[in-house]
Amino acid sequence: MTAQLDLWIQALVEFMRTNQQWALPIVFFVAFAECVAIFSWLVPATLFFTAFGAVAGASGLDLIPLSFAASLGAAFGFWLSYWVGLRLGPRVDDYWPLRDNPNLLRKGHDFFEKWGFLGIIIGHFVGPVRAVIALVAGIVQMPFWLFQLANFVASFAWGFGLLYGAGRATEMMMQFTGK
Repeated sequence: MTAQLDLWIQALVEFMRTNQQWALPIVFFVAFAECVAIFSWLVPATLFFTAFGAVAGASGLDLIPLSFAASLGAAFGFWLSYWVGLRLGPRVDDYWPLRDNPNLLRKGHDFFEKWGFLGIIIGHFVGPVRAVIALVAGIVQMPFWLFQLANFVASFAWGFGLLYGAGRATEMMMQFTGK
């Protein structure tokens, strides 16, 4: 499975390198899917952004618009998850896959109860929590603007940290090694 995933990521990165007009929408969509509750399990955005950031940096692509696209995609994905949590409330665990994984929602709730506002920020960087933390914030009816503040701060730190960070690190290594 890991070899298959690596091939898929390499193919997508290569497609984006040769078809740069698609880079922004793809980056937005991958980040969005990574941050929507449940889809997060299916989308390997962290690996993708690290690989794509390195290729983008080596190719001389402008990392800032790409990082903005990743950040906005992540923020809107968390926002949608928060909204679903508000709408469904505690009934969310009646639906697949949470119905089949009750510990995941409970662990997300425990994490949120421990960290609150900071839990939204930390949750962007912790894979298993990322899948449910915004959903839990909606379920417990975290105040909208407080959630959005944490969401946008974390989304921009996550998007720029992964994509821009990997790209700049690659650029600096290339300059250092003279390649």
